[in-house]
Amino acid sequence: MFSKEESRELRELFWTSFGKSFPRKWILYDTKIKGFSFKFHFDTKSAFVTLDVEHDLENRIKHWEKLESLKSILRDDYLPEAIFEEEFLLDNGKEISRIYVPLDQKVSIHNKNTWQEVMVFFNENMSKFESFFMDYSDILKDD
Repeated sequence: MFSKEESRELRELFWTSFGKSFPRKWILYDTKIKGFSFKFHFDTKSAFVTLDVEHDLENRIKHWEKLESLKSILRDDYLPEAIFEEEFLLDNGKEISRIYVPLDQKVSIHNKNTWQEVMVFFNENMSKFESFFMDYSDILKDD
């Protein structure tokens, strides 16, 4: 087991190492579309990349419908493993819509032996997510 401080230090070291191993500017929160954000997630049990739609319900539904219309393109041309969840409940109780790709292996941010495969997974899959977004952002933008 790790203390909170040791866990914090490992997390910080992972993200610093990831940034040094794959130095580039990710879109993440800077999508230019209110409520759209890309996220990396890595904890003691899993790793995944996401496109989250966090908006008021009316706009979330409108954006989700646009994403649904592009579902086959996203899966066929970019991320075949993408999972669409129109209603995803965050740990804080907030409901969002989410498209995500999980790493299908047991990994832990506390286990440095799994870091490299997570970094490669993040780089490859977020790059594909961003390519999809850049190719179709005109469709996804607010009317």
